[in-house]
Amino acid sequence: MEIRAISQDMDTNTIYCADNKEILKTLPAESVDLVITSPPYFQQRDYGGGGIGNEKTIDEYIENVMIVFRECIRVVKNTGAIVFNIGDKYIDGNLLLAPYRFALQVQNEKLARLINELTWVKINPTPKQDPKKLIPATEPFFIFAKSNDYYFNKDAFLEYRDVCFNGKKKTNGNDIGKRYFDLIEASNLSKDQKELARRELQSVILEVKQGKIDSFRMKINGIHALPYGGQGGGRLTQLLTKGFTIIKIYGHFMRKDVIESTVETIKGNIHPAVYPEFIVQELIKLLTKEDALVLDPFLGSGTTAIAAKRLNRNYIGIEIHYEYAEYAERRLREQEENIQSGGFEFIL
Repeated sequence: MEIRAISQDMDTNTIYCADNKEILKTLPAESVDLVITSPPYFQQRDYGGGGIGNEKTIDEYIENVMIVFRECIRVVKNTGAIVFNIGDKYIDGNLLLAPYRFALQVQNEKLARLINELTWVKINPTPKQDPKKLIPATEPFFIFAKSNDYYFNKDAFLEYRDVCFNGKKKTNGNDIGKRYFDLIEASNLSKDQKELARRELQSVILEVKQGKIDSFRMKINGIHALPYGGQGGGRLTQLLTKGFTIIKIYGHFMRKDVIESTVETIKGNIHPAVYPEFIVQELIKLLTKEDALVLDPFLGSGTTAIAAKRLNRNYIGIEIHYEYAEYAERRLREQEENIQSGGFEFIL
């Protein structure tokens, strides 16, 4: 691994110490599997003078971030994704909603579709002294994709939770589904609908007993409420045509658009803002396969490269400030030594 200035070749597992707009122009179109980054927040910290984050107006800031985002769209594959983490800012007591201004600008330009807003809940948020405001304890990670073909491995996201979730074993006695048989008989379903409902209920009970699914729910038209708002969909269609629907529950931890993590602190860190390696790790697992190429155009202290290396992905990092790029390189070198010595562990 090495630090380089601008190069005409796309070298992976490399940190480029340069203006990201210049480096991004040299990268081939559709060559990156995942872009994940956190640009400097608007008027939040001093990263060495000038550059993104030091604009006079929020509109200028959003446009400068968009210049980088447009290049990220160009270099990412149709099967890839782009993740941006942007923090908010108060000006004269007014919350600017900077992250959402950015996300809306992406949508206004129709550059990508917003797949999810993953909300980072900070376990140890920085205390604010304003007596008339609650302590800000969340930040968004926006997940964008260029097409519907984006890679998305939901089972890999927070996968360790499945072990904890499935550790709570349920005992299934002989009365599984009995109340549903009673409800079928008490319903206004036709004779044929009742017969079909009993057959499908017996089948799903057998799946539970065989351990194929964890449990199930049954909804019967006229007894249970229709889906909220009457919106069309599979369950509503089944309720209206068959008279019932069965919802299978597979017993996995539910993957929600919320993730909890502490605010990162690293001993000896020289960078004023480090985003959580745990969150970056989980997003890389969610959005890429092994050997994929991960790009961070605002590398900072090197967190994205660190997480990519640990997960057997390749990386490209771009950082304009030499002292941060050098620090990131040192962190990567230390990690490689830990891996070789067998001291590596995933972050949980």
